[in-house]
Amino acid sequence: EITGAQIRAARALIRWSAKELALAAGVGVATISRAEVEAGRTTLTAANLKAIRLALETAGIEFLPQNGGGVGVRFRNPT
Repeated sequence: EITGAQIRAARALIRWSAKELALAAGVGVATISRAEVEAGRTTLTAANLKAIRLALETAGIEFLPQNGGGVGVRFRNPT
């Protein structure tokens, strides 16, 4: 599961506004804002979180799990 901080960082990395992410994910801007204010696990529904994750991954983001240095995001390597 991704965190609010990861959503915020991913959006910044691809230089999307909250509105652009909301449109790509098919959710409301308020949903994006609510997710991003939470540093850890979000309180979003599973469906909304999945839609946000898919939109960001489609845009080229890779989510990094806890690995000793904390969770993170980066650009996915092109294949």
